[in-house]
Amino acid sequence: MLAYIKGTILAKRNNFAIIRGNELGYKVFLSQKILEQFSVGQTAEVYLYENIKEDGDDLYGFKTLDELEFFEMLLSVSGVGPKSALNILNIATLRELKDAIALGDYTMLTKVSGIGQKTAERLVLELRNKVDSLAVGDSSAKSDEIDALVALGYSLAQAREAMKGIDASVTDSGERIRQALKGIKN
Repeated sequence: MLAYIKGTILAKRNNFAIIRGNELGYKVFLSQKILEQFSVGQTAEVYLYENIKEDGDDLYGFKTLDELEFFEMLLSVSGVGPKSALNILNIATLRELKDAIALGDYTMLTKVSGIGQKTAERLVLELRNKVDSLAVGDSSAKSDEIDALVALGYSLAQAREAMKGIDASVTDSGERIRQALKGIKN
């Protein structure tokens, strides 16, 4: 199984690049963010995910192992294929995606072509406990605290913004929520 390639970019198209390695050309599907970083003739290094199926063998490339691991996590969710997972990586940074999932915010994911509300909700439900501990902005907001504010009737955006204003020295969850509520009302 292929896991990494270093080679010269021979050609770029809308969603893939052809990378020459060991005198062979590999068609590697890449996110738009990664494609924009490469130019023809440049040396590229990418980690690979090999998707073997009945009618072919596709390669998907990533700049970091964290991106590859997140991509594989996305694929573990029923209804999410490699092209949808790659499109998810196009909409935001890895940190923003992990934060949205950890906070239960599926609306960002519905912006991806082919991901409807039910699939987005399933992604959040299945991956919420698998993503890294989050850091929303400069705050260390816990998803339970965000959930509490949302349960009180505030929007997810309001809850996130309020949690950003909390003094980092406050560690008691109840006090953090009280401070957030004061921030929302002001």
